[in-house]
Amino acid sequence: MRMYLTQSMITSRFDAEQAIVNTVSYVDVFDYPLTPAEIHRYLIRLSLTQAETQRLLRQGNLVPDYLSRRDGLYMLPGRENVAEVRQQRQDASRQLWPAAVTYGRLIAGMPFVRLVAVTGSLSVNNVNPGGDIDYLVVTANDHLWVARAFALLIVRWAARRGHEVCPNYFLSERALRLSDRSLYTAHEITQMVPLYGRGVYDALRQANEWTRDYLPNAAGPPPTLREAEAHLRRLGPSANRRLLEATLATPPGLRLDRWEMRRKIAKFRRVYQGWQESDFSPDTCKGHFDRHQQRVAAAYAQRALVSGERIGMR
Repeated sequence: MRMYLTQSMITSRFDAEQAIVNTVSYVDVFDYPLTPAEIHRYLIRLSLTQAETQRLLRQGNLVPDYLSRRDGLYMLPGRENVAEVRQQRQDASRQLWPAAVTYGRLIAGMPFVRLVAVTGSLSVNNVNPGGDIDYLVVTANDHLWVARAFALLIVRWAARRGHEVCPNYFLSERALRLSDRSLYTAHEITQMVPLYGRGVYDALRQANEWTRDYLPNAAGPPPTLREAEAHLRRLGPSANRRLLEATLATPPGLRLDRWEMRRKIAKFRRVYQGWQESDFSPDTCKGHFDRHQQRVAAAYAQRALVSGERIGMR
């Protein structure tokens, strides 16, 4: 049996092939086939080299026994149609990136904003036509809820222009280390595309080095950063933003932030039931109410179980 040398262990061919199939199984939940380079970057729990990953894809039993290949993309058997889905979504994503950068820059210009990053389906060019634009926003300490209120002004303005802008995850600078340590969250962190605040982005990645346990090859920003860079330009705090921050960084401004937090959390409690994937505090506003993460985890577990049984039976 051939053995593959990783950074920290000797891995059997069985384990390496299982990791590749698991990686493709996870993204199948999102109808998202992968290139060989993407399989390597998001390889689950193994740090094979890119050459080793490509060798396993070209040789052995992975294709056609456990994976299919179409147009240079890898997917689960019987799921060859997702190659066309990916192309359609990639075209839609290219059309949406200029707007995503524009709104991201506007959010970055709001008081106390320190990082703006695109997350969700657009971060991997997998958005449906007319899809929304998700952002993670990091704010200065003690001003998260006021910063969020300003960011919502951009949300309303974008809606008038026919775009659904969703800054649905806010963190303060002292809350960069995330407590939800799962494969889903590891993907969200390693896939996010920083538009503004690269230093804070680097600090967030360093604070969540646990993501290497799940995705050891996914270091640094994703390749989709190139999509954003074509539309980015350097942004610094304007004089108006500095003035607003100086005005709000006062005892009345701090009281305003606490008032806004209490008001919004009370509203969320009236409207939403079951907050398993949401979190609200002075340092966090994670407005995920639809149990999306739970559904993804369940769908992936089912796919991984089936593929594991098939590989184990050979």
